[in-house]
Amino acid sequence: MSDFASKTLTRHLVRGAVGLGALAGSVALLPVVGAWSLLLAPLGLLALRGCPTCWAIGLAQTLSRGRLERSCEDGYCELKVARTGRGA
Repeated sequence: MSDFASKTLTRHLVRGAVGLGALAGSVALLPVVGAWSLLLAPLGLLALRGCPTCWAIGLAQTLSRGRLERSCEDGYCELKVARTGRGA
């Protein structure tokens, strides 16, 4: 499974704002600057690492990083809340 998460939530949200803003701007600016506005689309896709869905998956991974752990035994996998080590 690919890892789409960012190191911090702030970094991921900034990437999303830049990516989604560039994609929206590329369409919204069409009447103003014409086809030149479509040059923003690749910037938006680059910031989102390929697609808005990939960014959304990365957001979920960034939020859950360190909070969930998966363990597999005998072909059966289970997702649990990770132990933080802070008290009981």
